[in-house]
Amino acid sequence: MKISVKVKPGSRNEGVSKVDDLHYIVSVKAPPVEGKANDAIVKVLSDYFKVPKSHISISKGGHSKNKIIEILS
Repeated sequence: MKISVKVKPGSRNEGVSKVDDLHYIVSVKAPPVEGKANDAIVKVLSDYFKVPKSHISISKGGHSKNKIIEILS
């Protein structure tokens, strides 16, 4: 499954907000430096979808706030 994610790095709280079936907003505490926010996104999404972190990958937008995430079930 591929989803579109808008990232809010440096937030006070971490969490996932569902906009619709394929669009989500992910807030992470980590800053967008040296891939720390991307690692935090994978962790938050793995908790949300209840899948291992190894089943989540960022397929587009590695350096952007708008990302395409692929989740293997």
